[in-house]
Amino acid sequence: MARSRLNSGNTQSEDLPKPKINKALLKKALKIFTYLKPYRGKFIWGMFFLILSSLTMLAFPALLGAMIDAAQGQQTYPWLPADLLSIGGIAMTLLFFQSILSFGRIRFFVEIAEKALASIRKDTYHRLITLPIEFFANRRVGELNSRLSTDLAQIQDTLTTTLAEMLRQAISLAFGICLLVLVSPKLALMNLCILPIIIIIAIVFGRFIRNLSRQAQDQLADSNTIVQETLSGITNVKAFVNEYYEAHRYAHKLNAVVKLAVKGATYRGIFASFIIFCIFGAVILVIWYGASLVSQGEISVGDLTTYILYSMFVAGSMGSFPELYANIQRSIGASERVLDILEEEPEMITISESNNDIRTPMKGALSFNQVGFTYPSRPDIPILKDISFHVEAGKKLALVGPSGTGKSTIASLILQFYAPTAGNIVYDGKDSSAYSLTDIRNQVAIVPQDVLLFGGTIRENIGYGRLDANAEEIIEAAKRANAHDFIMTFPQGYETLVGERGIKLSGGQRQRIAIARALLKDPAILILDEATSSLDSESERLVQLALEELMRNRTSVIIAHRLSTIKDADQIVVIENGKVSDIGNHVELMSKGSGLYHHLYSLQSIQHVTQTG
Repeated sequence: MARSRLNSGNTQSEDLPKPKINKALLKKALKIFTYLKPYRGKFIWGMFFLILSSLTMLAFPALLGAMIDAAQGQQTYPWLPADLLSIGGIAMTLLFFQSILSFGRIRFFVEIAEKALASIRKDTYHRLITLPIEFFANRRVGELNSRLSTDLAQIQDTLTTTLAEMLRQAISLAFGICLLVLVSPKLALMNLCILPIIIIIAIVFGRFIRNLSRQAQDQLADSNTIVQETLSGITNVKAFVNEYYEAHRYAHKLNAVVKLAVKGATYRGIFASFIIFCIFGAVILVIWYGASLVSQGEISVGDLTTYILYSMFVAGSMGSFPELYANIQRSIGASERVLDILEEEPEMITISESNNDIRTPMKGALSFNQVGFTYPSRPDIPILKDISFHVEAGKKLALVGPSGTGKSTIASLILQFYAPTAGNIVYDGKDSSAYSLTDIRNQVAIVPQDVLLFGGTIRENIGYGRLDANAEEIIEAAKRANAHDFIMTFPQGYETLVGERGIKLSGGQRQRIAIARALLKDPAILILDEATSSLDSESERLVQLALEELMRNRTSVIIAHRLSTIKDADQIVVIENGKVSDIGNHVELMSKGSGLYHHLYSLQSIQHVTQTG
């Protein structure tokens, strides 16, 4: 069911989880209001306009009632003029004043909410991009994006509308009830006996219908998942001749949706009929009883009109509270989820314009000293055990071994995405703790197997390696990466949009853009994580030439399955089951006549001969 919700595109804001409000949750959620502190002056003005606007609104029923009595030659209130024209003039003046107050209220609250929300968005995004890699490994991108969109939109709605509306309705309710009693205690007693019963039944019934609606939506989400999975795996469906099974599965789920929808429609119809009956029944009772009081001379026609209008105010206020309370619940839940991100412990990194300035330069020497590592989410499964090796600055180190033995984890440790759980990593003879994270990452570059390009232009993607690079430096890096020629074949050249994740470029083209980006960064240590493993022969040749240019005069850590590409490495470290099983250059490892490297290289050589033969 959870997956269905994630895959469903039609889950509306009213179906966001509404947690039960308790003291601890409320205390945590109220932290979000600290973002209003810089605007407390405007907030006080907004509250002033809100209260004054609400009180002004309550004067209109009295004025309208007085108009009706004045038309009949009666004076309802001694503090008002007796003539109709004067009362109308007061009402219009009050209406104009009310409009100004409403404008001020909306203007102040929206400005405060937008500025506070912008601060929350910036802080949340700032915190997200400074969190460690482990945080992202355990969460879906869609979930995190929801925090910046759906959750913050819910908080925004509460700050701009819900809180102000709740206060306005509370004022209308409290003063409205007092004014009802003041106008006619008898009518008020009858009204206040009926309204709470109607409201309670409406709340219970409404909650039951919302649950049915949510169930129907969940079932529809499940049916959409079936369609998505079936169409994504259509080759399997056809290969196993399971068209009938899938059609039957989808039809079964749709039948459940229809059944719930019809059930919900039945109860909604009953509920709507009940509400209409109650509302109009209450109106009829008020007018009937009020008319009898008018005939007995206990109240005037104007008083009855005033009373009816005030009762509508009270009924409207009482009816709005369930939805306002539900919005508050959703907002508290959203605030809690946003605060969970803001309370996460970030990396020891400061975001500033000087982030790319290197304070402690490296030459590129790298050592692993008895390094052990387990992922924080899987502490019982050791990935690396007692890994030790050393590579001199400017030399090539190759890491080889079967898949899943920890080679890419070593790359992540070099970049300080994770800290080792045992041992230490040394750069230029100094422990990693002697460097800031920004200094290490500014001097280490990686060219992965699956290159991620941003959805902008080629120029922007290459320039990401060094944000202050000029056009000539970007072009020079592209030429050195064998990318300039293919870039200039595009009509827009360096301004060509690469599409989302670089989808408009081939694998080899993406690799060369990534190499150009790394060349522009000019790192002391370069990591090549199987950079040519998924390319065709021609693309591999061009990328390999670019890689040779990239590796020149810098420390290179090469992770490769294709062992023919690392024959000239200065040192080869063989990783097996998270441990170093052998170290040496190609000649030394092959001269042993046994071992994992000898076995893998011999096997790949036989396969190559077979394929070319």
